[in-house]
Amino acid sequence: MSEPYDTDPRRSGASRARQPYDAAPDAYDDPSDGPVDEPAPAAKDYGRAGRNVPVSILVAVGLLLVILTPLFFFKPLFLVILVAAAGLGVWEMTRALRTSGARPPLIPLLGGGVAMMCLAWFSGVDALSIGLLITVLATMVWRMGDGPAGYQRDIGAAALIMVYVPFLLGFAAPLTTPEDGKYRILATLAAVVLSDTGGFVAGVLFGKHPMAPTISPKKSWEGFAGSIVATGAGSAAILWALLDVAPWKGVLFGMVVSVAAVLGDLAESLLKRDLGIKDMSNILPGHGGIMDRLDSIVFAVPTAYLLLSVLAPVA
Repeated sequence: MSEPYDTDPRRSGASRARQPYDAAPDAYDDPSDGPVDEPAPAAKDYGRAGRNVPVSILVAVGLLLVILTPLFFFKPLFLVILVAAAGLGVWEMTRALRTSGARPPLIPLLGGGVAMMCLAWFSGVDALSIGLLITVLATMVWRMGDGPAGYQRDIGAAALIMVYVPFLLGFAAPLTTPEDGKYRILATLAAVVLSDTGGFVAGVLFGKHPMAPTISPKKSWEGFAGSIVATGAGSAAILWALLDVAPWKGVLFGMVVSVAAVLGDLAESLLKRDLGIKDMSNILPGHGGIMDRLDSIVFAVPTAYLLLSVLAPVA
């Protein structure tokens, strides 16, 4: 959930995805469209929100419906959703890292991502870890065919993709498969949404003190506090209602998941700053790419899995 309380107007507009931060606007002009010195259109100002909020909300609601519908009506279909999310995330990450000169091989990464999701769904976390190991080894062998130049760089990039996307996201499978798994996933997604929303509102209204100025200059400590408060309070009620968990445990769950979600957001912001891109892609209007929506979730899901294993163990 890219920059939940980042109000930097430079991030507005999915159409500017992958444009370097310091690129001049006319660097992307087509000379056939007119004089090269013609001023580029000014970016639309969305105010302190930094994005088209109505479009963002509509897309977010649509994504939630796509995720929650199979959970409550045909749970096996949720595996297809996980595989699709992992595949798109791997594709976006591979595409983004290639801007740095790395050439991680896409085919074994896609195949490994699908295998890891299926292993996690049918056999749990241990199988997910084995799938990660096998995928990394398969990628190393596959990459040998392109020769020694840049081999370490490419394998390092491939390992980052495998851990960051399908491995972390794969914890959603064992979180979902228990009888009450739909409520565990719902509580986790609700915590991420609460963290995103609470931080966004508090950041817009009260944000003054930068939290990580070199990574996300508009993210504030006030917004972070809003994330913690909203997620702790909301999770206390949600876990009590859905999983019969004591409110104090729900508060603990919400606060820790919120911290994980914010760290996931910052991690992707750091990666995009390093690569010099704004969004991982532009396939989601008002949001950017799939990984711009999954950045908080990929850190929050394994955190929620571990917490619920202790706070609400499966009978």
